[in-house]
Amino acid sequence: MLEYLRIRDLALIEDMELDFAPGLNALTGETGAGKSFILKALNFLIGDRLTADMVRPGKEKAHVEALFALPDGDMVLRRELTADTGRSRLFINDRLSSQDAVRDMRASLVVHTSQHGQQKLLQPAFQVRLLDEFLNRPDLLAARDDALKSLREVAAKREELAARARSLEDRRDVLEFQQREIDKVAPEAGEEDRLEERRRALRDVASAQQAQERALAVLRGEDGPGVAEALGLLERALDGLARLHGPTAGDSAGAAPNAQPNWSDDVAAISAFRQGLSDLERRLRRRPAPAASDGDDDMDVESIEKRLYELAQLKRKLRRTLDEIVDLRREIKENLSFLDACRLDLRTLEREEEALKEQLCALLAQLNPARHEAAARLAQALEGELAGLGFSEHVRVAFDFAPHEPWPGCVEDRARLMWVPNPGQPPQPLDRIASGGELSRFLLAVVGLMARDETATLIFDEVDSGVGGLTLNRVSDRLAALAGRRQVILITHWPQLAARAGRHFQVSKEVADNATFTLCRRLDGEDIRKELARMAGGGGQGEAMARELIS
Repeated sequence: MLEYLRIRDLALIEDMELDFAPGLNALTGETGAGKSFILKALNFLIGDRLTADMVRPGKEKAHVEALFALPDGDMVLRRELTADTGRSRLFINDRLSSQDAVRDMRASLVVHTSQHGQQKLLQPAFQVRLLDEFLNRPDLLAARDDALKSLREVAAKREELAARARSLEDRRDVLEFQQREIDKVAPEAGEEDRLEERRRALRDVASAQQAQERALAVLRGEDGPGVAEALGLLERALDGLARLHGPTAGDSAGAAPNAQPNWSDDVAAISAFRQGLSDLERRLRRRPAPAASDGDDDMDVESIEKRLYELAQLKRKLRRTLDEIVDLRREIKENLSFLDACRLDLRTLEREEEALKEQLCALLAQLNPARHEAAARLAQALEGELAGLGFSEHVRVAFDFAPHEPWPGCVEDRARLMWVPNPGQPPQPLDRIASGGELSRFLLAVVGLMARDETATLIFDEVDSGVGGLTLNRVSDRLAALAGRRQVILITHWPQLAARAGRHFQVSKEVADNATFTLCRRLDGEDIRKELARMAGGGGQGEAMARELIS
């Protein structure tokens, strides 16, 4: 039961408090005063969304809080809506909680029925849910839903597997051709870079060997007189000159221009240079030729060139880089292996799908007769409720069942609500013959039957739309009967209904200091009489009706 509701800084509401009582609570007021918005705030508290523009202008947050009296103790719900971000936070007994938590409790807290519920009542899907709720076999319905969900998942997996197999089967020839071409060459990841590096190393070694051999050939004079031999001849010739022309005074500074040079220094220089060349030749002979330090020792430049050519041909043929070809080889292998294995996987999924289909059909074989039996009981109960709401004693309610296949080969009986308001007419759907007033009373009958949780507060938002005359008394009696065993909150424009309330609230809209406010105050005594007179049209006639209703 909802005992207390407080709304602050939400839309036109600055600060509003409502203390609800057990039994029937009425909210009345002019159209547009904000009655329905009070219920919108309550729905926000128990899970609905509101946008940031619902926060009162100039305020940082809107607050809605409520106290519910439950069988296992009181519970306080509080929810805040932030103006800047539009985000909200929910607290259960002052502890931060999730929206899912309060949504799970919603059915045990509030059953909200508005005039828009009439349209929902006309929807075939709602009529199916209505019967299933009255069936009271949640285990059977849950098993049906689980089997159908599993069946769809297995079928989707099988179809996905089959589609992939079909796609690969169409490309099998191409895949096998690519595999053969790749296997001929058998490339390895990074092989091209390694070969080019090895080729550069071998070429550097060959160049070094050639330079060493050319240097030795020059020193040895293999293609003519060697450098050492020529220097020896030069040394001997200069030595002869040195012996013929020994040192003279002309060697010193200031010697005569025609004096003979001293050839001995030249002979010594050439001798030293020739000795250096001899050392060079010995070092060249002793030092081995450079060799490549890495790669395959058995691959020469020609073999490497041949291998690089093969790789280049493969890249051109497949129009991919070498690394992409290596990946393609692995992918082809996986795809061909998948094609070989998927037949077994498909057979396994087909067997699983068939088993789930048999399970679903077996569950529907239990559900269908249970629905028929529940439909008969629900129709009889609705007829009793409708008779108490001003319908003819001859009104009849029935459910028409049509076969429906939630899965091929599995037949489920889907119910559609039918009724006969007058004798002699065939059953017809509600949307073809029911007026607005009839739908309102029909909805009231349905809610009275289906709201089984006696702790939940029943909220009726103008469900008396389209009802008038003596029928209002029947609706009033029905609401009073409901309020006798549980809490009811009623928004109405009819004084005949409001007069039955144990607690009466008036909602009004006022303007002060260029600002608009929605206000709500509890009425007592004379204030109730004035409000009922206003609702009855005012004047002497309204006053007379108000006095009669109160008496």
